[in-house]
Amino acid sequence: MLVRKLLILALVGLAAQLVDGALGMAYGLTSSTLLLFAGVAPAAASASVHLAEIGTTLAAGVSHWRFGNVDWRVVARIALPGAIGAFAGATFLSSISTEAAAPWMAAILFTLGAYLLVRFSRPLRPNRAAGRLRGRFLAPLGLFAGFVDATGGGGWGPVATPALLVSGRMEPRKVIGSVDTAEFLVAGAASAGFLIGLGTEGFLLSTVAALLIGGLIAAPIAAWLVRIVPAQLLGAVIGGVIVLTNTRALLRAAGLGGPVPPLVYALLGGGWLVALALAVRALRRARRARAVAEAARTASPATAPPATVPPATAPPVAALPVAAPPVALHVPQTAVSDFEETTTRRTRSRSSAA
Repeated sequence: MLVRKLLILALVGLAAQLVDGALGMAYGLTSSTLLLFAGVAPAAASASVHLAEIGTTLAAGVSHWRFGNVDWRVVARIALPGAIGAFAGATFLSSISTEAAAPWMAAILFTLGAYLLVRFSRPLRPNRAAGRLRGRFLAPLGLFAGFVDATGGGGWGPVATPALLVSGRMEPRKVIGSVDTAEFLVAGAASAGFLIGLGTEGFLLSTVAALLIGGLIAAPIAAWLVRIVPAQLLGAVIGGVIVLTNTRALLRAAGLGGPVPPLVYALLGGGWLVALALAVRALRRARRARAVAEAARTASPATAPPATVPPATAPPVAALPVAAPPVALHVPQTAVSDFEETTTRRTRSRSSAA
């Protein structure tokens, strides 16, 4: 029975890390939800998940770095504030409740997810004029995301990833890689806070080991997956995950039950499918446009090889008459003698007449 439970937890850790590494979120949410469903106390569930995340986020960060998915400038500016927020959230989890703020946070995340669905269902246009993300934006974001992550058992990805994506200043794959890499410090700080607040008995070591093994297996696959999945589809998938994840908290806060939740989920699921279809269509159009542009660039005169110009030929000149070579005539010797004799006679006759 124990082996079966650990095997299921390992599969959960594998699936959660696969989703988290590819989408930049949901490892803590998925794992903590399962542990809470199994009856584990919230603080112990969050502590165990964060301790497992030390290993999984390290493996994910190395994998993302090898695939070129990490912006170290963003990691440096968001990781330290995130660690401070996570340590504070873990330390004061027993006395600070986030239940009152949960509906508001869910509403904000729902809005960000809907915005992502709209944004990535249309052709992407890089926002080059926006410039780099500044520290005055990244530091508060990391602080808030780290606090939510520790007090809620998950939330670093759902808070940090949408905010960075919505800014439009980073590629989706680099957003995911940077957020996953920075989470290593966040998980370590949260674990230190839980260790101080709960002691070693607050960690379920068998659960930690199972989640860690599954996550380590999935980390390289997820880093490779985020590199090859088109940004158009990736953004649409992330938006749908955020919307559906936070819908449950909003319905619970509104006290809606009965047939309402299934109807709401069906409508949101249909909208998600429509957004994915539009994203696929926009992706195909963008690829066709790139192919046409590439073909035009290849065939342009600037890049085409220089044409061979035939040498200039002189205009035709009218043929001039050419004098025929002198023809040698053969005169018989007897004719020459007769001619000389006649000439001599004529000369004598003229002399005598004179």
